[in-house]
Amino acid sequence: MTDHTRLPSDAAPSWHLAEDDDHDSGGNGATVLGFWIYLMSDALIFASLFAMFGVVRTNYAGGQMPHEIFELPLVALNTALLLASSITFGQAMPHIEAGRVRATRFWLAVTGLLGAGFIGIELYEFSTLIAEGAGPQRSAFLSAFFTLVGTHGAHVTIGLLWIGVILVQLGQHGLSQPMKRRLICLSMFWHFLDIIWIGVFTFVYLFGVLR
Repeated sequence: MTDHTRLPSDAAPSWHLAEDDDHDSGGNGATVLGFWIYLMSDALIFASLFAMFGVVRTNYAGGQMPHEIFELPLVALNTALLLASSITFGQAMPHIEAGRVRATRFWLAVTGLLGAGFIGIELYEFSTLIAEGAGPQRSAFLSAFFTLVGTHGAHVTIGLLWIGVILVQLGQHGLSQPMKRRLICLSMFWHFLDIIWIGVFTFVYLFGVLR
């Protein structure tokens, strides 16, 4: 006897959708885990730079001391720009989850502008110090300072380039699942740089001026 029992017409597609969801979730998990591992390795690099700075922070070689060269109001403004950029990135996250491309691009663009302002002020600070004879070759303290702060600035610059690429890709592909994964990783990277900068501001600038 022939069995005429049939599954509902939407059953097979439902299975495929479930498999796709599982695959996407696994991809997200693997990508985020891999990026966490990268961030931990990057944290070790910054930890080494902080340790190096801590060792030589009083080796002025007869040159300028922190309270003579650091402008705390300018550094505070730069810190505010980077903190604000983390807030604006946070504003983008609900729009990313909801699939709103235009709002996502807007908040990412604002984040990029704030980050660019941060880099602009940092470059101004570096050029001013070098013009005043406080370049990285002047003392071990200044060598460690330029290395630590410059490494962070290089990371922010990479983040800005990443934001630019993402903005272009959002216009081309929208908020697909791969794009969401990239945005999650970018968000982790950007907030990581914010945390590192808080350490730089406190340990390098604030403690240096108040010593």
